[in-house]
Amino acid sequence: MMAVLDIALILPLGVGLLAAGLAARLRGHRAAVAGSVAAALGLLVYLLVSIGAGGSVPATPFWAVPSLGIDGGLRLDGLSLLFVLLITGIGALVLLYAGRYLQGDPRLTRLVVLLLVFMVSMLGAVTADDVITLFVFWELTSIASFFLVGYDHEKPAARKAALQALLITGGGGLALLAGLILVAVAAGTTSLSGIIAAREAVLAHPAAVPAMLLVLLGCFTKSAQFPFHFWLPNAMAAPTPVSAYLHSATMVKLGVYLLARLNPVYQTEALWQDLLTGAGLLTAATGALLALRETDLKRVLAHTTVTALGTLVLLIGIAPDLAATAAVTFLLVHALYKAALFLVAGILDHETGTRDASALGGLRGAMPWTAAAAVLAAFSMAGLPPFVGFVAKEIVYEAKLAAGGAAAVVAGIGFLVNAAMVAVAGLLSWRIFFGPQRPTPRVPHDPPKSMLAGPVLLAGLGLLAGAAPGLVGALLLDGAAAAILGRPVDVPLKLWHGFTPVLALSAATIGLGLLILLGWGRLMPRLRGVSAVDRLGPSRGYEHALAGLVAWADGTTRTVQHGSLRGYMRTLLLVAAVAPLAVLVARGGLDLPAGVGLDARAFAFGLIALGAVATAMARSTFAAVMAVGLVGFGTALVFLMHGAPDVALTQFTVEVLLVVILATVLIRLPVQRRDVRVPRQRVGDAAVALVLGGSVAALLLAVLAAPFDPRLGVWFGENSVPGGYGRNVVNVILVDFRALDTLGEIAVLAIAAFAVIALLRGAARPLRPGS
Repeated sequence: MMAVLDIALILPLGVGLLAAGLAARLRGHRAAVAGSVAAALGLLVYLLVSIGAGGSVPATPFWAVPSLGIDGGLRLDGLSLLFVLLITGIGALVLLYAGRYLQGDPRLTRLVVLLLVFMVSMLGAVTADDVITLFVFWELTSIASFFLVGYDHEKPAARKAALQALLITGGGGLALLAGLILVAVAAGTTSLSGIIAAREAVLAHPAAVPAMLLVLLGCFTKSAQFPFHFWLPNAMAAPTPVSAYLHSATMVKLGVYLLARLNPVYQTEALWQDLLTGAGLLTAATGALLALRETDLKRVLAHTTVTALGTLVLLIGIAPDLAATAAVTFLLVHALYKAALFLVAGILDHETGTRDASALGGLRGAMPWTAAAAVLAAFSMAGLPPFVGFVAKEIVYEAKLAAGGAAAVVAGIGFLVNAAMVAVAGLLSWRIFFGPQRPTPRVPHDPPKSMLAGPVLLAGLGLLAGAAPGLVGALLLDGAAAAILGRPVDVPLKLWHGFTPVLALSAATIGLGLLILLGWGRLMPRLRGVSAVDRLGPSRGYEHALAGLVAWADGTTRTVQHGSLRGYMRTLLLVAAVAPLAVLVARGGLDLPAGVGLDARAFAFGLIALGAVATAMARSTFAAVMAVGLVGFGTALVFLMHGAPDVALTQFTVEVLLVVILATVLIRLPVQRRDVRVPRQRVGDAAVALVLGGSVAALLLAVLAAPFDPRLGVWFGENSVPGGYGRNVVNVILVDFRALDTLGEIAVLAIAAFAVIALLRGAARPLRPGS
């Protein structure tokens, strides 16, 4: 029944694949409309599944690998429902907006496909009830965002921003994978709901703290927490639809989602609470400060998104009931107003030719609908009644004041941060749309309806939700807060709580925010003049680290890839010699076989040794070839003395042919070059040879000293006839038991033969003039 959850993933993915296949025939804006419809249908599916569940949690199998312990499965609880409605709802509006915003761009269809792939990745991540499945979708969001941020790949800034986002979130993803595996091992299951149920086992595991830290690292990089916050503003090199979707409402909240999802496991741990509270406070303050020093509207909004993400992480860290409800309320509010304001910023850039806040003003008359959407969204951002932003700000203040011993610090910093957000809201509404109109590169006017639909609807929803916060809480937010805590919550949302200290704090916030807005023209240049922020910030540290990595790789390459064949051989042989010898010494494996003495085999081994020494001391290549023959003949004698006459005959035949062929070839080739090594090089080569020979000898002696295990030989003998239909065990091993290995050896020889033929033909062909 609940397999219908899969349909919500298949719909946008199917439309994306169809658009990719018909890209040559399908116009970009039509692909955008189709994607918007698919996202809207996905939203409808999730709503119907949630309503039809009747209070239970819908779940369905999805992708399981029982042999690896991967349970798979999708699950739609209150927290997942909140996220999927934001992902599909805002995604539908953004796709509709993108069709007009980038109309005429030949790459629009590609953007639509990437946005749909990203949507599917996000939906899979927030509905996955398995940590491995979640991680797969998590990494798909990083890959999709890499291509989306680098959409304008011909611009160096876009390529740099895309690489930066991928390196930071991808590096955090590796840490997250390690942490999730440790958590799954501790819980004995990869199921998220199973991990939460096995909370005591997870916390009692020796790797509980490392697992927690690794998970936090992965979530902090994804959700742009300090000191990883800088990648998010830099990602504003992406087109506005991408910024509105990925970097305000969806992807950057994925880390917050996972923190909230795992909160029932760690919520009583002091380390968890302290790290989330500290990181959230520092991130929120950093984002607010940086937002006030920017003039580019998208970067202003990006820094305020960093502030919002810090606030969400902070609220998860100080949960219980009040903070959990505050977190999900603020998450919804931020998604509505921030997506709307990003779309408004894109409209301003599209219709006026600039998004520099200092160059815009008085646009209300020329762009009335855009102004209305911006003002409504900004009022919600500032936390003014009767908008839902006011409800969120009130309950966030209540949660901060109830934070225990750190309440004064948390509320104090939160007060300053919120005042800065009020100033930014005023900058995005009053300063741009009211007052005297300023000249712009293009004649300003409202955009087409398809571009206005998104910001107007999202801003209007902020007003409607503020009019009925209790209904929104009962239908959507209470279930999400319960998922964060692992138990039901009862914190009713109200627009009016009476004259309380929190109301006074809200009023003081608005007052201070208006003062900051009035002084923004003088404050912004001063903040931008503090060069230490750019010179010593994490962004510059990332650049230095990346440059150092490139320099280290360059130095390593120069050291290792030096172009000397003798050097390469020396390195390979020394590694082959030292590695087994070091293991033998460390494990006490050096040993001699019992009963070692002189017998007839000594002659064969002496012949091999004589041939090896003669080869090394030969003055010409021809003499070396002849000396190598002694090694082969001595080896044939060893085979013969050990009861393998067929192998000995094969070795003898091959060695004769090899010596004859090489001698014949060398006689015909004009090889006149002698050994040009200086004495120091000869001594070094001799030392390498002695080390390698000694290491191999020690290894072989240690093997011979160990008790002989005949099971493999017995098995081959017993299965040669019934399994390989042959009485020659060696042949059966080569042809049947080691068939692929033998086939590979034959393939190597065939390739070498073709290469030799090609070289000989090339040598016989006369050179062309000038070649």
